[in-house]
Amino acid sequence: MLAFVAQPAAAGLDEALKALQAGDMPAAEKELQPLAKERDPRAQFLLGLYVYGNPESKLYDVSKATPLLLDAAERGYLPAMIPLAGGYAEGKGVPKSAAEAYKWVAIAERWNVPNANLAIEQAARALKPDELEKAKAAAQAYTFKTK
Repeated sequence: MLAFVAQPAAAGLDEALKALQAGDMPAAEKELQPLAKERDPRAQFLLGLYVYGNPESKLYDVSKATPLLLDAAERGYLPAMIPLAGGYAEGKGVPKSAAEAYKWVAIAERWNVPNANLAIEQAARALKPDELEKAKAAAQAYTFKTK
């Protein structure tokens, strides 16, 4: 029964990946939107980063991209954390916040996300010492949402 339920999601992701590889953003969006509405973090990530978050996409729209990345990251989807931190650092789709950018990079580093160790140094440079301590504390205290 579980395999039967999971098949439509897997099929949608497979079709979306094929569309992304072909550069067909409208087709990728069509496959990913229903999954993202069900809060599938993989679909949210792909929509947020590649369909809406890619300036070369005809569907580029950071006001759609960043909330998808945020929801996925808040629920523990590790690949969404570094792009989300970039959104906060640049104020794309969310209010600009060096502290929030640092927080998400620090959480990513704690979970061994590739390249987070490099991004954390850059994020730290954007903060004053007292701001950095607050951001470190926020990252340490953060717990992933379950819903």
